[in-house]
Amino acid sequence: MVGSVEREGIIKSRFRSRSEHSLDPKGRLNVPTRFREVLHQYGSADLMITSWGSHLRAYPASEWQIIEDKLLSKGREEANLAGFIRHVVSGISECSLDKQGRLLIPAPLRAEVGISKDVVLNGMLEFVEIWDKDAWLAEFNRTREQFDQYSTSLAKLGII
Repeated sequence: MVGSVEREGIIKSRFRSRSEHSLDPKGRLNVPTRFREVLHQYGSADLMITSWGSHLRAYPASEWQIIEDKLLSKGREEANLAGFIRHVVSGISECSLDKQGRLLIPAPLRAEVGISKDVVLNGMLEFVEIWDKDAWLAEFNRTREQFDQYSTSLAKLGII
């Protein structure tokens, strides 16, 4: 199936595209149907959300488990990862979609990355980034200005 990944015999779609949203006064985010459908293929409405520098990352619980397993098996070998593990793992929140397809983003996580009301959801294949809209625009413009820097890596992958 084009645009899907197979893991453990189950074909899963990926998180793709970008969309803008506004949080409601309680900090709830309407998750787009296309992202809910991908999450449904993971067999759970649970997302593991953590801060990741200047934005949040939301992983299906099973994808987050893969990261934790790598950190447990290989992360201890990398001395400089202790701070990263402390920051990312200590801030993780397990969040579930409600019946209306909304996700309550905990206030401490929103505050940590400066999310107030307007957000951008950015599909990153196996996870979703949640950005404050202004921070996203700054990052998007920075990336666009430096787009040529990706040529070598893309060529190694056979994409260009």
